[in-house]
Amino acid sequence: MNRRFLDYRIPVLVELDRISGHRLSVMYSSEAMPLRVVRKLRSALGERAIGLSGELKAGGSDRETMANSRLTLRYQPGLYKRMLETSPDVVVGEGLFKWTAPAVVAKLIHRIPLVVCYERTAHTERHAQWYRVLYRKQVIRLLDAMCCNGSLCADYAMSLGMPRNRIFTGHMAADTEHLSGQVRRTTVSQVQKLRSQWNVDGALFLYVGQLIPRKGIRELLKAWQSFEAKENPHRNATLVLVGDGPQRHKLEDMCRTTGLKRVRWVGRVDYSDVARWYAAADFFVIPTLEDNWSLVVPEAMACGLPILSSIYNGCWPELIRQGQNGWLFDPFDPNAVYDALCIAMDHRDRLSDLRNASKHISKDFSPARAARSIYNACRSSLTRMDGHRREPRVPNPS
Repeated sequence: MNRRFLDYRIPVLVELDRISGHRLSVMYSSEAMPLRVVRKLRSALGERAIGLSGELKAGGSDRETMANSRLTLRYQPGLYKRMLETSPDVVVGEGLFKWTAPAVVAKLIHRIPLVVCYERTAHTERHAQWYRVLYRKQVIRLLDAMCCNGSLCADYAMSLGMPRNRIFTGHMAADTEHLSGQVRRTTVSQVQKLRSQWNVDGALFLYVGQLIPRKGIRELLKAWQSFEAKENPHRNATLVLVGDGPQRHKLEDMCRTTGLKRVRWVGRVDYSDVARWYAAADFFVIPTLEDNWSLVVPEAMACGLPILSSIYNGCWPELIRQGQNGWLFDPFDPNAVYDALCIAMDHRDRLSDLRNASKHISKDFSPARAARSIYNACRSSLTRMDGHRREPRVPNPS
C-alpha cells in the first residue's frame, strides 16, 4: 500500500512480484501518481495494480519544507475494503501514517501480518512533535517487521522501540540499471553537444533535484563564490543545476548579485533525459540540509560519478566512502563545502578510479536487493502470528 511513488520504485515492485510467485498487489492513489508511472505499474501487474480515487485531505504538505513542519491528515475511501479483498498473506505499508493506518486496523482485527518500509532518520526527525513520536512508538509495537533504508534509519527505528532482529535494511533503490544503460548508450558526440549547448567547459559539477530550501542550494552557491573567485585552476569548472522549484528565482538573483559566471540553470528535465547529464558530468554534488535517502546519489553512482555529499543525507554511511568514491561536507560550513570542491578538482587524475568505485558500491543497492529485503521481511513477519509459523502461498525462491 503506497499512496504515491515514482519511476524508481517500478523495478523493485516488478522483482518483488516475481519472487513472490506473481502474487503482489499494489494499491496507490490514481490522483497522486504520475500517469507515466501508473502505466508502467499496470503494464507489470495488470489488474493487481489497484488505483483509488476520491482522497480526502486536511492540512498542507511538507514535501518542499523541513520534515514535521506541517501536519497532513488523509483519508482514502475504499482503501480498507479493497485491501481485504486482495486476501493478503502480508500487508506492506510505506511509513507509519497515512495509508498504513488502515493496515494497522487490519492487523488488530484480522491478525494480518504487517510490515512497514521506513525512511526516517534521527536528523530528519530532530524536530518531531511529541504526539508524532508517541504515535510512532505505539504503531511500532504492532509491527511484525520493518524495512529500513540503511543504518541511520535503523538506529532511529530502534530508538522508537523496534527490535533490531525484526529490522531489514536496503529496501530503497534507484532505477540504476535503466539509467546506467542509458549512460552507456550516450555517445561522446552527444556529450560534447550538450556541453557546448550549455557553454560548459572543464570539470562539470552536477546537481539534480528540486530547487527548494532544504536541498541546500543556497549554501552550495555561497561556497561556489569562493571556488570561482580564488585559485585559477579551480575556475575551469562549471556547476550545472538540473531541476526546478519555488526557490529558483531567488537563487538566480543571488548568482547575478554575486557575479557568478559559471553556474548553469537547466530547469526541469524529463526523467527519460536525465541520463544525458549523468553522462556529461564529472562529479555529482548533493548539498542537502535534510534527506532520508537521496535516490539521486545511487543513480549518479551507477552512472559512474564520484559524489560530494552533505553529512545530512541519510544514505552516506552506506554509499559514500571518503576518498574512495567521494567526499563528505557540512553544508552549513562554507569552508567545508569549498574544501570538498577543491579536493575533487585535485583528484581529477584519479577520476577513472573514483568512477569505478562508485559503480562497484552501487551494485549492492540494486532493485533486486531492495525487493529481496522486503520479501525477507514479509517471510519473517509470518513467523510471529499466534506463536507459530505461517507460510506464504509460494515457496522460498532461489
